Amino acid sequence: MEVLRLEKSPTLRRPVVVMAFTGWNDAGEAASAAVRYLVRQLSAGRFAHIDPEEFFDFTVQRPQVRLAEGTHRELKWTENEFYAALLPGTERDLVLGVGPEPHLRWKTFSRAVVDFAQRCGAEMIVTLGGFLAEVLYSRPVQITGFAADPELMKNLGIASSRYEGPTGIVGVIADTCRERQFPSASLWAALPHYIAASPNPRGSLALLMRLSALLNLHTDLTEMEQAAAEFEVKVNEAVAQDPQLSAYVRELKKREFVH
Repeated sequence: MEVLRLEKSPTLRRPVVVMAFTGWNDAGEAASAAVRYLVRQLSAGRFAHIDPEEFFDFTVQRPQVRLAEGTHRELKWTENEFYAALLPGTERDLVLGVGPEPHLRWKTFSRAVVDFAQRCGAEMIVTLGGFLAEVLYSRPVQITGFAADPELMKNLGIASSRYEGPTGIVGVIADTCRERQFPSASLWAALPHYIAASPNPRGSLALLMRLSALLNLHTDLTEMEQAAAEFEVKVNEAVAQDPQLSAYVRELKKREFVH
C-alpha cells in the first residue's frame, strides 16, 4: 500500500524538506507554529499527504465531523500534510511538512518520509522541535540541535544536544536518514517549563531565525516578531503577579549566576 499520496507534482529546485510534528516533539507548539507560519508567508500549496490509516489510533485522535455548506457532513481525518513553497530568485525551494506525531509503525512512517524526500529530489531534511527546560523566560530562546554530518553540525552554529532518553518521531526520522546516509538536521527550542501558555511565539521565532540563517531564507518575520513581543509582555505581567512564580524565577537567576 502506498502510504504517501501525491496530489500534484510541482517542479521543485533542490528543495529542503522542513518538518514539524504536534505532540511530544512540540512544546509550546513552537515547531508546528513555525512551519505553519512559513506555509502562510510563502503561499505554499498543499501537494501531498500521508494516509493516516496505517499510523493513527483513531480512538485516541478522532476524526472531526464538519458541516459542508450547511447541508451535509464531511470527515476531516488526522493527516500529515506537505506543502510546496516555490521561491523565485533563490537557489532552492522548500517542502513544508506538518501534522501530528503518529501513534503506530514509526519505522514504516519514517521510511515513507525519507522516500518522499528523495523522490522530491531534496538535498536535506530539517526537523523542528520544542522541549521544556529550566531556562529563564527573559533570556533569548536557546536553540540546540543535532546532525549526523560534522560539517553540517558546524554550519548549524548551535550547541549540540547532549540529550539521552526517550525520543519522538523526529529522532526516528533522523536515524532513518543516518542509515540511508541522507543529510538531515534537527533544531530544537528550549522553553521554560513553568510557562504553560501555548502557543509560544518566542520559541517559533527563534526556530525561524535559526532556520533562515541555515538555509539562507529571506522570510518576513514581522508578524511573528510582534506576536513574540506581545507574548513576552503577558508573561512578564503573569510572573509579576504570582509571588511563587517570581520566587522560582529569582532562584533560576541565582543558579545561572553561579554557573
